[in-house]
Amino acid sequence: MTAPVIGVLALQGDVREHLVALAAADAVARPVRRPEELAEVDGLVIPGGESTTISKLAVLFGLMEPLRARVRAGMPVYGTCAGMIMLADKILDPRSGQETVGGIDMIVRRNAFGRQNESFEAAVEVKGVSGEPVEGVFIRAPWVESVGASAEVLAEHGGHIVAVRQGNALATSFHPELTGDHRVHRLFTDMVRADRRGESL
Repeated sequence: MTAPVIGVLALQGDVREHLVALAAADAVARPVRRPEELAEVDGLVIPGGESTTISKLAVLFGLMEPLRARVRAGMPVYGTCAGMIMLADKILDPRSGQETVGGIDMIVRRNAFGRQNESFEAAVEVKGVSGEPVEGVFIRAPWVESVGASAEVLAEHGGHIVAVRQGNALATSFHPELTGDHRVHRLFTDMVRADRRGESL
């Protein structure tokens, strides 16, 4: 089977780092800015950045509704930091006009771990990622206040949920793409491969 084609939503945030990490995980990685580009990928990463800005730009570029439709239809999607917020069905204290794609039955608190100058790194045990703990980079990171019955908690840090999966949707509070450790991206790439085969991982 040919390598899966995985897009990175390229409206704002650390797009290049995700493209590099996906390529290292044996995917064909492409930036996605338009609906026709979204239609050509097998899965999508929503990167970190500023969730309100990403939300507004997705609407402006005509991507919000096609993205919601594909996520509802089961397209594999992975959100980091702001991307986690975008995949939440509900946000606590959203900014005015802020929308989400949804896809994971969770309630997320924005900037829960503090401001930019309170950023930190921490070793995180992630279910489904073998070997040593993942080194997570937390930058103005959200955490998950609660999850519904359909969502699976994959990791916690400091008593807070920081990684969640529901079906083909994966989300982390932290940025694995900034560390050179591509195991989380490999997990997502494997999810995309399984989806192409009509299987679940």
